[in-house]
Amino acid sequence: MSEDDNKAVIRGLRGVAAATTKTGFVDPLGALYYSGYDIDDLVDRATYEEVVYLLLNNRLPTQTELNNLKSELFSAMKLPKPVVQRIQSASTTCHPMEILRTEVSHLGEFDPEPDDTSDAANKRRAIRIIAKVPTIISFLYRTRINQDAVVPVKEYTFAENFLYMFRGRPADQQEKDAMERYMILHADHGLNASTFAARVTAGTGSDLYSAVTSAVGTLKGSFHGGASERVMSMLYEINSLGEVEEYIQSMLDDKKKIMGFGHRVYKSEDPRSKHLKELAERLCHQKDTLDIYNKCKKIEDTVHNKKGIFPNVDFYAALVMHALGVPKEFFTSFFAASRVTGWVAHTLEQYADAVLIRPTSEYVGEYGRKYVPIEKRS
Repeated sequence: MSEDDNKAVIRGLRGVAAATTKTGFVDPLGALYYSGYDIDDLVDRATYEEVVYLLLNNRLPTQTELNNLKSELFSAMKLPKPVVQRIQSASTTCHPMEILRTEVSHLGEFDPEPDDTSDAANKRRAIRIIAKVPTIISFLYRTRINQDAVVPVKEYTFAENFLYMFRGRPADQQEKDAMERYMILHADHGLNASTFAARVTAGTGSDLYSAVTSAVGTLKGSFHGGASERVMSMLYEINSLGEVEEYIQSMLDDKKKIMGFGHRVYKSEDPRSKHLKELAERLCHQKDTLDIYNKCKKIEDTVHNKKGIFPNVDFYAALVMHALGVPKEFFTSFFAASRVTGWVAHTLEQYADAVLIRPTSEYVGEYGRKYVPIEKRS
């Protein structure tokens, strides 16, 4: 019997370190770092493009390097014609994440250097994927509302262009700031479920498109990126401030999970939540939707008083998306458009590590069962 055979099963791999990384660190005490930089510092001072460069290169760019990256991202935003046609013909009943998952995989067919798996080629590939994900999402939405696609503007930031292509109208300064910060706050979060899925795929030696496709499929789940959609559903179900306490108490009595609260890693408040809460408050003041913000605040206070837990990133992110005019069913895809940077950064690390991720499991089934011919089975 090997040493591994004596190890206890860790359900959900909680607390198990499965990889080394320089990309991101989630501090259980309530901090988040991207390549050594505190998220509190980055969200107030950096652009999303700077964060892209940081996560891909483990350092902040010079002005020349940043300008070059911006140019690369802008040039790579255009979609191959077959991808455009596939989005146009997609079922209108499909969830946007299902379309995104399919079209990220579809992009692999049009890679301009498919046989080059060098580090430099994979980094170029990563930038192309980062650039195209917002375009896929925006074009899908424009198609569904029977509106023409919107061409990005070179003078706009990457985050600003995403919102512009999606909605079809320029963002004001408050909206630009909110979108920039939203994307920075969602860019990476250590070895979360979708990032782990990407690294598992990359660990087999599979390509970057396969790794990101795995991540998109994982993020779609309601216990991961899909949680913000369920937060919005909860807000719609509660009609007034007066109904909040009764609603939350009934959820607790039924032992149901209150979406947008608690976290698998943080022992205190999610460090991203305070920034999103601030953004939500500003946007709701601007757009005369303070009633929904006040409802969120009442839910936050009620849950904390009753359970002692804090909101996570999904809670106020839902309200930011709502205030920016993003329909609920697209919340998770906006998350994906931000997190794709973390996915590709971790995937590049996994390629460098070149190890197959292959955990064991504890078998709890039977042994020695006898095969019975089909005609004798009852």
